[in-house]
Amino acid sequence: MKLYDISMPIHEGMAVYKNKPEKKPKIECVQDFDTSPARESRITLDVHTGTHVDSPLHMLPEGGTMETLNIETLTGQVKVIDLTAVSEGIGANDLKGYEIEEGDFILLKTRNSGREDFDFEFVFLAEDGARWLAERKVRGVGIDALGIERSQQGHPTHKILFNAGVIIVEGLRLGEVPEGIYFMVAAPIKLIETEAAPARVLLFDNLPI
Repeated sequence: MKLYDISMPIHEGMAVYKNKPEKKPKIECVQDFDTSPARESRITLDVHTGTHVDSPLHMLPEGGTMETLNIETLTGQVKVIDLTAVSEGIGANDLKGYEIEEGDFILLKTRNSGREDFDFEFVFLAEDGARWLAERKVRGVGIDALGIERSQQGHPTHKILFNAGVIIVEGLRLGEVPEGIYFMVAAPIKLIETEAAPARVLLFDNLPI
C-alpha cells in the first residue's frame, strides 16, 4: 500500500488566492518556555486556505453550510485523471475520453501541481466541463488549484456543481500521483455554519476497495 498526502502545507509564506495579503495565515507563539512549562501557538486562518472543501453556501445564498455535507461522500474510491496537457479551461471535450460514471469522485491533475506560487493563469474547470460532469452525476470534483474556476462571470462552474449536489475540493497537490483509481480520505475541519473548511486529504493506492 502506498500513501499520498495531497494536502498543501499551511504556513505564513504559503500561496493564497490572488496573493491577497489578508488571506495569508498568521501563526504566532502566544506562550513559550521562557515564561511557561508549555508552548502554545495561535493561528488566524481563512477557511479557504490551502487544501479545502467548499460547501454550497460559498456561492449560493440559500446553500448549505459545512455541516450539511455528508462526510461519507468525501471518503471512498476516487479517480485521478491526468489533464496536464490542458493549458486553459478543462472543457467537456477534455473529459470525454475518460471513463467517468455516476457516483464517481474525480480529481483533476493539471500543470497547477507543478507550481508552489499562485499562478494567475491557473488551469480551471470550465463551465461546459462542469456541466458535463454534473450531467454524469459525479459525487465530487477536486482540482489542484486554489479555485476551481477563474475569469468566468457569475461563477457558473461552482453553481452548476453545487446545484447538482457535487462536492468541490480545491488546493490539492497531485504532482506525485499517477493517473488511476485510489481510496481517498478527505477530512475537513469540523467547522459549523461556514462555507468552507481546510482539509487534510490522503490517497491510498493498492488498498482493497
